[in-house]
Amino acid sequence: MNATGDPVAIFREGMARLQAGDAAGAAARLEQAARLDAHAAEPALWLATAHRMAGRLDAALQAVDEAIRRDPYFFMAQLTKGSLLAQLAQHRQAARVWRNAIRIAPDPSRLPQPARDELERARAAVRADAEALATHMRAATAPVAAHFAPAELDRARETMDILAGVTRAYVQEPLLLTVPGLPAVPFFDRSLFGWLETLEAATEMIREEFLGVLAQDIARFRPYIQFPEGAPVNQWVALNHSPDWSSLFLWKDGVRDAQTCARCPGTAALLERLPMADHEGFAPTAMFSVLQPRTRIPPHTGSSNARALVHLPLVLPGQCGFRVGNQVREWRMGEAWVFDDTIEHEAWNDSDQMRAILIIDVWNPFLTPADIAMVRAMTTALNEWNAGRGVAG
Repeated sequence: MNATGDPVAIFREGMARLQAGDAAGAAARLEQAARLDAHAAEPALWLATAHRMAGRLDAALQAVDEAIRRDPYFFMAQLTKGSLLAQLAQHRQAARVWRNAIRIAPDPSRLPQPARDELERARAAVRADAEALATHMRAATAPVAAHFAPAELDRARETMDILAGVTRAYVQEPLLLTVPGLPAVPFFDRSLFGWLETLEAATEMIREEFLGVLAQDIARFRPYIQFPEGAPVNQWVALNHSPDWSSLFLWKDGVRDAQTCARCPGTAALLERLPMADHEGFAPTAMFSVLQPRTRIPPHTGSSNARALVHLPLVLPGQCGFRVGNQVREWRMGEAWVFDDTIEHEAWNDSDQMRAILIIDVWNPFLTPADIAMVRAMTTALNEWNAGRGVAG
C-alpha cells in the first residue's frame, strides 16, 4: 500500500501539521485517515482537536462523538467531549460526560500535564454539578419533608446526596470473612445491646485503671499497625510501627492477657460479664486504644461483618471525630457506640492531647445462633488449613 492510501502514514502527516499549527491541513489529513480506518478512534479524536483549534466547535463535537462511537472506553475522547460541551456552555451535559471520563480515568501520574489539569477541571465541575443538583432536590422535596420530624429524614437525606453524586454509597467490605445478607448499618441501634448502659456506668472506673497502667507501664503500649518489612502498607505508611496509634490488649484474638487484666481488675471483671464475641483464635479482642495529638487514622475496613465493634471513650481532649460511611459522629464521655467496622471508617485527633478509648468486639446482633456456631467452626477450620493441618476430602 502506498503512502497515499496508508492510514497510518496519513495520520502521522496530519499530526505533524497539527503540531505545526496548520489546523485546516491537519483536519484534511486526519479526516482522511479516519475514513480509511473505520475502527481506529485516535484519528477521529485528533480530528476533533484540529476542528477545535480552528474554532469549528460543532464539527469538533461530531468528530469526538465518532471517536467515542468507535471506542466508548476512550478516556481522552470522553474528557475532550466534556471540555467541548463546557466550551459550548452546555455545562450539565458536560458534567454528565465528564462523570463517564472520571470512571475510566487512568492513574493521573500516567497522564501528560495538560490532560491531568483537564481531569482536575472535570472533577471540580462534576462536584459543582452534584452540589447544585442536591440543592435543587432539597428545595424540591422540602414540601414533602415538612411532614416529618428531622430525625426521620436522616436516611432520606443521605439517599438524596448519593443520588445527586455528592457522596457515595458505602457497603460492607470485610477483609476476611463475609456473612451475606446482613444489613449494612454504620452505627447499630442502642436498643440491640441492652448491656451498653452497664458499660457506660463503669466509664470512670475503667478510665482510672487505664490511666494507672498508662502512667506506670507505658512501654507495654505497642503500635497498633505493624506490617512486616516488604509487605504492602498502602494507606498505613505514616502509622506503620508508629506510636502515634498504640494499643494495650486485655484480650487479643481470644487470648486473655493476664498481666494487663491483673493491672485492670475492675475492667477485666466487667468485660467477662459482657457478651463479647468468642471463638478460638479470633475473639474476643478488647483493648485500650491511644491516638496521639494531630494524628489521623486513615479510611479502612475490618476483617469480618460477623462482629461489631464497641467504642467507649476514656480520654477526650476535644477536636476528635469519627466517621463510618457517610455518618460522622463526635465523642461524648459516658456514651458508647457500636458500629460495623467492615464499612469504611476513619478517626482523627486534631487536638494537642492524646485521645483514648476502650474497644471491644461483640457478635453482629443480626446473626442467628446457627450463624455464630458455624462462623466459629469455619474459622477454626480455616486456621487448621492455613497451619497445614487441613485434609482435603
